[in-house]
Amino acid sequence: MIRYTLVCDNAHSFEGWFSSSSDFDQQVESGFLTCPVCNSASVYKALMAPSVSTARKQEQRQQVAMDIARQEAIAKLREAVQTIRSSAEDVGERFPEEARKIHYGETEQRGIIGQASLNEVRELIDEGIEVAPLPVLPEDAN
Repeated sequence: MIRYTLVCDNAHSFEGWFSSSSDFDQQVESGFLTCPVCNSASVYKALMAPSVSTARKQEQRQQVAMDIARQEAIAKLREAVQTIRSSAEDVGERFPEEARKIHYGETEQRGIIGQASLNEVRELIDEGIEVAPLPVLPEDAN
């Protein structure tokens, strides 16, 4: 289908859809095509800029899609982090000590969050204690 912007001799502008350029020509010649405003049969195609899909437009559409996907992923991560934070006890800098107490059965099982240095995290992992960092999300970094 081809969409043309059409204009009658009374300067009324309207759209027309045609199966081909020759379909437009045939409808004009037969008098079948008329202005919907004034019913004039003197109708012609207005100048139109072609709709060209450029690499830049495709890149912009891809960027918009990636931005939307990124925002959705961040929202899901934010929700997961919020769920973890709301259901865990924040033990702060005592995290390595509390994680060991829980792992070795010295205190009750519970979810904890807190801070640990990279060396402390390595030591916990070497002991078989499962730990995972919470992501710092873009808006959280401010």
